[in-house]
Amino acid sequence: MIRFANAPCSWGTIEGWGQGVPYAQMLDELVQTGYTATELSDYGYMPTEPAQLRFELESRGLTMLGAYEGVNLSDPNAYPDGEARVLRIAQLLKSVADLGDSHWQPLAILADQHSLVETRFNHAGRIQPSMMLPDWRTFATGANRLAKTVLEQTGLRTVFHPHCAGWVETPDEIAAFLDHTDPSLVGLVFDTGHYLFGTGANQPQAVLDGLERFKQRIWYMHFKDMNPDLATQARLEGWNYKKSVEHGIFCELGAGIVPFPAVLQKLEQIGYHGWVTVEQDVLSGMGAPFDSANRNRQYLKRIAPNL
Repeated sequence: MIRFANAPCSWGTIEGWGQGVPYAQMLDELVQTGYTATELSDYGYMPTEPAQLRFELESRGLTMLGAYEGVNLSDPNAYPDGEARVLRIAQLLKSVADLGDSHWQPLAILADQHSLVETRFNHAGRIQPSMMLPDWRTFATGANRLAKTVLEQTGLRTVFHPHCAGWVETPDEIAAFLDHTDPSLVGLVFDTGHYLFGTGANQPQAVLDGLERFKQRIWYMHFKDMNPDLATQARLEGWNYKKSVEHGIFCELGAGIVPFPAVLQKLEQIGYHGWVTVEQDVLSGMGAPFDSANRNRQYLKRIAPNL
């Protein structure tokens, strides 16, 4: 059965680009708006002492679903530091893995460290084949290595997050990455908004096609919408990835063109029965996160009243 969660990035704490509201307020508002699970966010945003983290989650009846960590996978010299950071969050996740949903174990959510390569940062949402990583062997070796370490030392699994402004953004790049990684070690988190923007076009059917294409590797889902007018403007005016986020390209659910009712039907068809985490990526100070989280949850209730 699918259940819905939300994450700190919807409250402005997102991948090293600053912190939004304090974590206690974020967790309280998450619960108040009807969600029962969350992600860890940037290391240090929530408590890093296991007992305190356990208290914050348990007192609110929350399940911890996973934690995102970006690593420069194209550079072998970055592996030791990246491995240490991923393992650090995996060990913290493991300490609260028994809370909440007994059928779910938290996931290490690995991504290429986005926005490091100028070409990728400046062309997010309009990547051309000539911009693709020329050799996937090193990149895939790093992903397999990190996932293997996490599994051996914590027992937790690793999913990879294709992400705009990183080396894995377009559908063909996702396919190349999956072809070069071990399917027993590395799964996929399918983020609807990143996926659609990463296709370079505003075609809702592409999300459904992607779910079908990659169904064998999807272990986790993110629901994110995309504003088509802003996506078109970003491509025409040459915005970089951060400018696209600042302008609100990832809008409230139902306000963009991701076909969520059809997505839910497709998830049922491919046999996905895990958590779905809402991510409305905003930078610190943007919008009204509590109101958006509430409207997003009400939208989900309208399209999936039984979930």
